[in-house]
Amino acid sequence: MSDPYETTEQHLERLLRCALNSFDLSDTTIERLGTALTHSSSLHSSHHSSALHRETYRHTYLLADGSTLTLWELVHGGGRDTDAPRRHELYDDEGDAQVAAARLSGSFWDTRAITDESSRDDLEILTLLTAVPPAPLPRMYAPDNSADHARRVLRRAENGDRPGAETAGLLRAAFAHHITQIFGRQCRVDGRDAGFTLYEHAFLLLDGSETSLWEVEHTATPDGRHMCEVYGDEQTARRAMENRTRIC
Repeated sequence: MSDPYETTEQHLERLLRCALNSFDLSDTTIERLGTALTHSSSLHSSHHSSALHRETYRHTYLLADGSTLTLWELVHGGGRDTDAPRRHELYDDEGDAQVAAARLSGSFWDTRAITDESSRDDLEILTLLTAVPPAPLPRMYAPDNSADHARRVLRRAENGDRPGAETAGLLRAAFAHHITQIFGRQCRVDGRDAGFTLYEHAFLLLDGSETSLWEVEHTATPDGRHMCEVYGDEQTARRAMENRTRIC
């Protein structure tokens, strides 16, 4: 239930101020939130371990036109033995929140690291990265503001060879999408732990055709920060992961 000591306006102001990625919310979402009359918040899921504390909260708003809007808040930080600050992320798409949660608790933190003592050499690491994945489950397309989802995936990509204007234009006709985690692994790169995750964002277009964006999320950067890269096909995305293992 809503906090009786915090108005909906104060609640939204606090939520948007704390979120590291609030600028990713669409203008339409921000405008609609401006008409919120009341809200209700609840814990949706959580993960707690010695390495990570993560919770996902669902915030549902009743708007002036009688409709509702839901925000998904991801709160995460170090585990029980650390004093790491808590970080907040905010999404208006449940699929995006699930991808972000999986990145933290499923791929980067819960997967066993490949250590120097394990006697696995660089060739074996590359084999892991380029391994053929198991057959994916059938796609269940969800019509949920998919064109805007595609726009946000492309906008957060940092690689210079990401899909360009032609692909962006094509995806304006997307009316449903499905997200699949294809690959996830944590390994040693240049003496440091690095996490790799590969997602396929499949889109169903108005003419009945399908197309995909391939998103690589990793921490194989010189300073260990999280980075997102997007490619137009799976082979190029896997080759990019392979190249990332050769950071000097």
